[in-house]
Amino acid sequence: MTPPNSHPAPIAATVYPDSEAASAAVAEQIADLIRSRAADGKTCVLGLATGSSPTRVYEELVRLHREEGLSFQNVVSFNLDEYYPMLPGSLQSYVRFMREYLFDHVDIRPENVHVPDGTVAAADVAEYCRRYEAQIRAAGGIDLQLLGIGRTGHIGFNEPGSGPASRTRLITLDHVTRTDAASDFYGEENVPRRALTMGVGTILEARHIVLMAWGEGKAAVVKRMVEGDVTDTVPATYLQRHPSVQVVLDEAAGAELTPRKTPWLLGLPCNWHDPALVRKALTWLARTVTKPILKLTDEDYNENGLSELLAQSGPAYDINIRVFNELQHTITGWPGGKPNADDTNRPERAEPFPKRVLIFSPHPDDDVISMGGTLLRLVDQGHEVHVAYQTSGNIAVFDEEALRFADFAAEYDLNFQQNDPAGEQFYQRVSDFLRDKAPGQVDSEEVQRLKGVIRRGEARAALRYAGLDPATRAHFQDLPFYETGRVRKKPLGDEDIRLTMELLNRIQPQQIYAAGDLSDPHGTHRVCLAAIFQSIQQLKAAGTPWLDDCWVWLYRGAWQEWDIDQIEMAVPLSPQELTRKRRAIFKHQSQKDRPLFPGADQREFWQRAEARNRTTAKLYDQLGLPEYEGIEAFVRWEF
Repeated sequence: MTPPNSHPAPIAATVYPDSEAASAAVAEQIADLIRSRAADGKTCVLGLATGSSPTRVYEELVRLHREEGLSFQNVVSFNLDEYYPMLPGSLQSYVRFMREYLFDHVDIRPENVHVPDGTVAAADVAEYCRRYEAQIRAAGGIDLQLLGIGRTGHIGFNEPGSGPASRTRLITLDHVTRTDAASDFYGEENVPRRALTMGVGTILEARHIVLMAWGEGKAAVVKRMVEGDVTDTVPATYLQRHPSVQVVLDEAAGAELTPRKTPWLLGLPCNWHDPALVRKALTWLARTVTKPILKLTDEDYNENGLSELLAQSGPAYDINIRVFNELQHTITGWPGGKPNADDTNRPERAEPFPKRVLIFSPHPDDDVISMGGTLLRLVDQGHEVHVAYQTSGNIAVFDEEALRFADFAAEYDLNFQQNDPAGEQFYQRVSDFLRDKAPGQVDSEEVQRLKGVIRRGEARAALRYAGLDPATRAHFQDLPFYETGRVRKKPLGDEDIRLTMELLNRIQPQQIYAAGDLSDPHGTHRVCLAAIFQSIQQLKAAGTPWLDDCWVWLYRGAWQEWDIDQIEMAVPLSPQELTRKRRAIFKHQSQKDRPLFPGADQREFWQRAEARNRTTAKLYDQLGLPEYEGIEAFVRWEF
């Protein structure tokens, strides 16, 4: 193992407002390189990556080809990796991935495309890998290498333990990597245990490297890569030794970097007139010295890099009391606003009351998992609550569950439909398909519909438990971008926006709740949020009058919570309310015991939700605020 050592120089990290802007910038950089090399009569050798990080880059490159004439005739490409074994036509194949996202849509020469071959015989793998390296050298070496980064710090499939001298080879995948890939293969048991990958040494020979990372889930490993010691336990840290590396991030992925999280520790200039920055600094300080906010002293400030804040706004007590009051004012037991009350220091307006509330739920259970306590409060307090289930969630139902319901349909026909053979025939078709279904195979349209029906029934049951009539308050959108039967979805389209705008105009809510969680491993939350944002912006541009009296609150899903300094509305939950929330989650039986796509956290969704709610409550308590059993947190989006 390579001993840890300090990195030679910080890696340059560029943070963009979102992944779309970042991807467009990377695509333009690649396009400029292609054009520049073509003007010199030279080939442009690109090292390409797969996964969720580069997809928007490839989509933008396709647009540049179609609309601005960008030619790929002089491009030679080498992909980083491929699962082993893997047929090129398989759904999870990186050959197929590259064709679907890039190669089939541009004029690159087929003979210039190189993707590691997952069909090579085991006895020939070593020789094949040597030839792959030789092909890269024969092409003149890689001009620009695109990279993503895994939670283990892997680049390509170079898992922890991969050193800087490693070359293209067959490698055994880490358990974390296989868990992260489980959704693509419809279960971890179907993920190949090995993969072909360029080595760290191969990657480091590229003339320029661009690494991209999006979302809160990548923030911790990005910090280790950029600011941590160089070590083979985090192979991405070897990029610190490269003379030309560019790290491209969105706001969420860059959130843990010291210049952004705690710039005062680096002596960087800080705008201490910004209340949000002061609040961030004080909550950080209180947690660092493990004191409630009102007990922080001048010495605490001075000894932890905040002397400038103290000098500008001190003494400590004045700053402490101001931030304490700001945090206290986020807490409300009336998420829809308290009627006939002074709302000056409350997060929500008192009027109108009751409100029309529209809760957007990306999957059929995100509403109760993420904000079930708040949903129950809104109903109990008399608001007109509607829930929009944006996608069917059909791919997250186990085959056994579908078979159980098909069996029920057959039994129902037998007992109540006078022996109508339709139910038995339906059961037989479903049974035959699932029996012969190959690992990772897309469900038939009939099975997809059945799984969607299962999830609709569970959503209705949860709403009935919450006191809502599903016939009038549940809205199943089934947005088209999702309905592929695969984990990989279509891009957000005009029909998705139209359906969302139509629902908004029909309900005309005074309060909207939407999933602001961007760490969803499937990307569905991210696309669903974009559908809402774009719809609202189009309605606003059209002068839609009801939007003038509408507020939008963002909650987080099962994977992440808002940082304490970001929270603008904190809804406390009693032990009884947390129990009611759990029972609402339990109505989603197909997701109970073991979710099909658990992501990085193997706990059940109700366990994650309760742990997150209790952790948020504990943080408020540690800062000196009232102690609750749990807290659900929200941030307001001001469109």
